Amino acid sequence: MEKEEKTYGEAIAEIEAILEKFDDEQFDIDTLAGQVKRATELIRICRQKLRKAEEEVSKVLKDSK
Repeated sequence: MEKEEKTYGEAIAEIEAILEKFDDEQFDIDTLAGQVKRATELIRICRQKLRKAEEEVSKVLKDSK
């Protein structure tokens, strides 16, 4: 079964939570690599969503002329 993708807001909130743990130095060395990988995945999701939104807005603006 395919995992449901996070919304942009959910992804940003998870990135912020990871960054907060970094700031508070709550990671041990055993979880550091996994958290960096997860943050990278979330950033990729956010970038994709932003590109898609930009394309949709551009299309709407183009079609409204």
